[in-house]
Amino acid sequence: MQRTILTPPDFTGGALADVKQWLAITGPAQDGTLARLVGAAAQACEAFTGTLPLEATCEDVLPASREWQVLAARPVNAIPAVEGIPAEGPRFALSAEAHAIALDPDGSGRVRVMQPGAAGRVAVRYAAGYASDWAALPETLRHGIVRLAAELFRARDGEAPPGRILPAAVAALWHPWRRTRLA
Repeated sequence: MQRTILTPPDFTGGALADVKQWLAITGPAQDGTLARLVGAAAQACEAFTGTLPLEATCEDVLPASREWQVLAARPVNAIPAVEGIPAEGPRFALSAEAHAIALDPDGSGRVRVMQPGAAGRVAVRYAAGYASDWAALPETLRHGIVRLAAELFRARDGEAPPGRILPAAVAALWHPWRRTRLA
């Protein structure tokens, strides 16, 4: 499975302002660096919790299969498009009768293809994430992202001693949101 983020979250608004406030930075000179660090912290949040904190438009490319296949990102909010990908030629929209989608209570999104036509693979476009914008993100996730971005910024300037990749305070904030899987 291959996941691509087509429309990433914007970290130049409220997220950037919160990190600048945490670091007591008032000027715009570091805005680009800080926005990238907030993005990296959000990716770390996804890796730790197993869920996207802010909504993004994603696309998974999957085999055209009659079996249910789980999408890569969580929580899935909507699955607006499923397209067939033939071996040669352009993509084509699969009709509603040709595929089925499901949104599960645990935030998973699933898809299966009953009538693939010429498609050997399918591209599934979907929206996933806890919140549509920074202000709507749960406080513990938001604060953990801010703290981690600030920690990364300080480590960049040599102000913070090298240590764990994820500070304990950040892990404690994100732990209640963590999805665990039984093997």
